[in-house]
This record gives sequence, structure tokens and C-alpha cells, in this order.
Amino acid sequence: MVTFHILSIFPEMFVGVFQESILKRAQEKGLIKINLVNIRNYATDKHRTTDDYPYGGGPGMIMKVEPIFRAFYDITAKAKTKPHRIFMSPQGKTFNQKKAIELAEKKEIIILCGRYEGIDERIREELIDEEISIGDYVLTGGELPAMVVVDAVSRMIPGVLGDESSKEDDSFYCGLLGYPQYTRPREFQGKKVPDVLLTGNHALIERWRRKEALRRTLLRRPDLLVEADLTEEDYKLLEEIYNEEGIDEEKIPFRY
Repeated sequence: MVTFHILSIFPEMFVGVFQESILKRAQEKGLIKINLVNIRNYATDKHRTTDDYPYGGGPGMIMKVEPIFRAFYDITAKAKTKPHRIFMSPQGKTFNQKKAIELAEKKEIIILCGRYEGIDERIREELIDEEISIGDYVLTGGELPAMVVVDAVSRMIPGVLGDESSKEDDSFYCGLLGYPQYTRPREFQGKKVPDVLLTGNHALIERWRRKEALRRTLLRRPDLLVEADLTEEDYKLLEEIYNEEGIDEEKIPFRY
């Protein structure tokens, strides 16, 4: 089981998201535990203050060091193992599938959600193991990014998905984008399901799916092919795709 300790001044934002679908069932099965922590509960003044003006001046407010330190120490003292400590920040490394798989191996994770203009730097220096960003843009707080991380990591925990093989077909799981999917009806507004998917020939279907995953990745995210674990058969499929799409091999961002 992975326990997520989420520190926020707006913990109620998470309630609806974590009480639906896969995440709800994962909690019911005891595969994940989500501990929502209100940072305000660790403030000592009557107004439960968690922010203050920045030293040196400037716009906005900064999250105070004392309440967050108390919250971290309280969680750590009660934890069965030392938690891995994350701060959701646009300054962090971009979150990806590889990181989701890595975090799924942890037993306890603390996720700090920032607000306002940021956090006191001493929190970074003393409490944080890594900073994670979900993209090069700024949001009003770390709550939405934290939801993304919990969802992505939870999917990688054995037993969370009904069919374990389904995560292997997800985009990015094997370094490629996902292949096209179809369901009934067989034809809609003149557009038909590819004939190969109706043959019942599983080897042929798997080859088609792999080729289309490669095609989609090449056309939409060619940068992913640089680090993808490609086989000799993949390279043969790529050559077919180059010819079909009229792509100049000299313009692709990788070599083999």
C-alpha cells in the first residue's frame, strides 16, 4: 500500500476527485491511503495564519515556515517508514510516466501544495526531497498538480487497475504514444474500423498496433523516440512508416 500525505490549506478541494472511480476503489481495497492534511491546523495564532509578507518587499505573500515544519514533523513521527517528500512547483522537474512508476515503489509520500508567491526557502532546504512540475505554466496552487501525481502514481500500483495489462497499453508506459482504438459500430458516417482489427489474427493485430503507436509517436512526439526502447522490428516498421508518410529520415531527431 502507498500512503499519500497531502498538505494543503484547501484540503476540501481533493474530496470529490478522490471519492470517484479508480481512486475510490483503490482506497476501498486498501491499495492506497490518502491522508489530507490542513496546514492551518498547525498554525498557532488565533487566525491560523499560514502566510506572511516577503522580506525585502515584493508582491504577494509567502507561505510561512513554522506550520509546514510542524505538519512534516507530525506526519514523519507517525509514519511507519521515512516518507518521500515532494513539493509541487513550476520550478521542479517535469512529471512523466517514468517518475510515476518510480514513485509507485514508495511506501509513504508527502506532497506539499504551495500557494501565493511560494514557500519560505528554508522549507525547500530542510524538508523537500524533490520538486515536481506538471508543465511549464503557472497555476493558482499545487492542489491540481498533486491530484495529477496521485492519479498517475496510483495507476502503477499492482491491483489498482482491474486489468493489469491495460496500463501497458497506456501512452508513455513503454515510451511511445498509444495506438488508435475502436469500438462498435463497425462503420460510422462512412468511417470504418480498420479491417485488420476484425481478422482475429492476434499476431497481425499486435503488429498493426505497434506500427500505429510508432507512427503516432513519430508524427506527434518524435522526441520520445530518442529514449524509447526500440527493437529491430520497430526499426523495420519505422522504415515502412517513412515511406508511407513521405518522411525524410535525415530530419528525424534520432539515429539507429
